[in-house]
Amino acid sequence: MATDSKSIKVKIFGSEYPLRGESEELTKKVAGYVDQMINTIHEKIPEQPPLTVAVLTALNITEDLFKEREKCRTLTALVESEVGKINEFLEQCTNTET
Repeated sequence: MATDSKSIKVKIFGSEYPLRGESEELTKKVAGYVDQMINTIHEKIPEQPPLTVAVLTALNITEDLFKEREKCRTLTALVESEVGKINEFLEQCTNTET
């Protein structure tokens, strides 16, 4: 998170944290997501200590991030392939007209 903006207080897993971010709305949204995820994991395994719940939450969020990055790479490759096909088609069209 950026350090040149105002501090925003957020609550995650019952504790309050002052955070800084480029966008107050985004910072609150991110903190809310982390809070939701950590509480979901805690509900599934309430006997685990908070640190274990936090680590498992971090692993789950990171797994989601990696999956989204892979989707992005796949979609980017597909778009590049389709753009290449369109360019080839357009070149063929312009070459036959001249």
